[in-house]
Parts: sequence; C-alpha cells; structure tokens
Amino acid sequence: MANTYTLRWGILATGAIAATFVENLLVLPSTRNVADVKHVIAAAASSSSLERAQQFLEECKCPSWARAYGSYEGIVADPNVDIIYIATPHSHHFQNAMLCLKAGKHVLCEKPFTVNAPQAEILARVARERKLFLMEAVWTRFFPLSIAVRKMVAEGKIGKIHRVIADNSFGDDVEKKWGTEHRMVNMDLAGGALLDCEYSLHIVVAPRTLIPVKVGVYSLTWVFQILYHLQPGSARETPSIVSSMIHYEKTGADVLTSMILTFPKMQADGIALTGLLAATDPDHNHASPSIKIMGSEGQILVYGPPYRPLSISLVHNNHPRVDQAFKLPGHGMFYEADECARCIRDGKLESETIPLQESIAVMKAMDEVRKQGHLRYSDRLESTVYKE
Repeated sequence: MANTYTLRWGILATGAIAATFVENLLVLPSTRNVADVKHVIAAAASSSSLERAQQFLEECKCPSWARAYGSYEGIVADPNVDIIYIATPHSHHFQNAMLCLKAGKHVLCEKPFTVNAPQAEILARVARERKLFLMEAVWTRFFPLSIAVRKMVAEGKIGKIHRVIADNSFGDDVEKKWGTEHRMVNMDLAGGALLDCEYSLHIVVAPRTLIPVKVGVYSLTWVFQILYHLQPGSARETPSIVSSMIHYEKTGADVLTSMILTFPKMQADGIALTGLLAATDPDHNHASPSIKIMGSEGQILVYGPPYRPLSISLVHNNHPRVDQAFKLPGHGMFYEADECARCIRDGKLESETIPLQESIAVMKAMDEVRKQGHLRYSDRLESTVYKE
C-alpha cells in the first residue's frame, strides 16, 4: 500500500540469532495483520570474511541486491542501510553499537544491552546527541501475550501487585556439556547464567531452527516490565537488591543466580531466578507457570518459556479462572522490528515499550548482582573506552 513505511536493515554478525531474526523480517507483515510497515534486508556483514557474509545472505534467501561485507566498517558506511541489527556476543555490544552510532545509523542491539550500566549510559547519550534511534532487542516485550498481561495489570484485574516470580533456568551437567572454553561459561566472553548464557533451543514452530536464549535477562525483564515499567509517572522507583550466586569452579562463571528485587514504595518485590543446574521446565510440557504475577485480588500465571510464553491464566479471588492461549505466526522477533520501523518513521529516538532508561536500570540491577556475587569480567570487557 502507498502509506507503507519500508525500513532497510543491515545485519551485523552472521550467527544463529542473526539468521533467525532475518527469517522473521522476511515473514509477510500481513500474516500478523500489519500493513503500515515492512522490512527489507539491505546488507549483512561478517567479521570473519566477505564469503561468510555472502553465504549468510544466500542461506537466508535475502534479496539478490543485498550487499555483503567482510567487515563491520563496511556495512555502517552503506547509504542504503537505515538501521543496524547487532547480533554479536554481548561482550562486543558496546564497541559494535558505538561504531554504528558514530556512523549515523539507527541501532537495534541484542540483549543484554551491554556488559555493564556505564556502557549502556554512554550508548544512550551518544544516540540522543546524534538524534538516532536506539533500542535493546527485548523481543518478548512486544508479544501480544506480554501486551495483554501489562494491560491486565494496569487495569487492576488482580488488584495491587505485590510480587512477581520469574524463573528461566536450564538443567545440565555443566562440565560435560560446556567444558571450560564454550561461551556459555567463558569469562573472556562474559559468560554465565545472569548476563548471557546463550542457550540454543529448538522452537516447536520451526524445529530446524536453533534459538539462542539469554537466560538471566528474561527473568529480570518480567520483573521490570511489571514492577518498574508500569509505575505511574516518569520518576520510577528502582529496586534494592539482595542476591546469591553459585560459580562454576573451573571458570568462575555463575551457574545459579537468585535475585530479590524490592520496591519499598510499591510494597512489592520481584524474585528473578536463573541458572544452568536445575531446569524451570524439565520435561518441556509447560505444566507449571514460569512466571507468577501476584496481586491483592488474584494472580496472572504465565506458561511456557519466559522468552517465548504461550498462554496465561487469570486466577481471581472471587471469579472463575480464565485461560487464554496466544499463537505466534512464526518465532515472534518481527514484532520488535515493527516497533523499530514505527519509531523511526515517526521520528522517535527510543521505544516507549522498552525505553533506554529502563535498559540502563536493568543493567544497573545486573551490576549490583554481580557485585554481590563477586563476579567481575576483564578490564577489557568492562571498559567504557570506545576503540576507534
């Protein structure tokens, strides 16, 4: 249609999560009842070689005219690219995002946003100074299910919220499965259950595709989108935090982390759990909720993995239980892409659904948990110096 806005994407990195994102961008918007925006893949870049970028574009069935680059410097200089999707390990996010912003490109950066909060604050400042759109790719925030849950909470369907419990954990023999060099437990790549732990899973709707899952981020995003994001007014209360952490003795990475986030003014707390030793849903049948939102008049139970939830139950103190399932026409990463397109079309520099200040607040929470758990990465990874 004539009023459809087209956003031209550049893909920075060519791994599994980048391939999944591109597959989602190529899904027809009409399958999700979207007509106002659409997406095209204009370019992809690999840090290893030009050939790898070309192979990626071919495997993902991108347009024949899409450009391949053997360096990240090449893609950020492409005039046919509006926005860069950063799909590198989070240990590289700060440097990669700075490269894009300084080149004048809008950015969608995978989660977690950065290694620490000071890095995130610098990215936000640079984006604002250059009047560029910047967003953390918290795809779950844009699911119809998540939107419905936030609406229920905002409308007081279960009264005043007092507690949110979210668990996103996987159970494995860590040494047998990951050894000591894999990025899951590699301190040189900021590995561990809290900050990253990129865990590849098969999604039922497309069993051939591996979805990399960032473990700890999802527990925290559910706590924050209910207890922080939905606070009235602009001066939101940040939580006090008490946490515990168990480390993998062979590398020092965290393999079991538990967090209590208290919001005193709201008389509420959030319990965020993440780990590699004991699974939230060991038989994958989603029999128990992975998220509980507990209010004065009832609960909202969220079933399925926290990163891609499948259904909810509204359990009220005085009314019959209401169950609701949500179907996604694919993996669901296109919803966050649609948000990027609409924001850029409308001249917005950040999303109201996942504003930059909230991404920074989550990073500050992670920083505090790491401080309490005596988990620090190398000075190189923690650095706030951009290497031009």
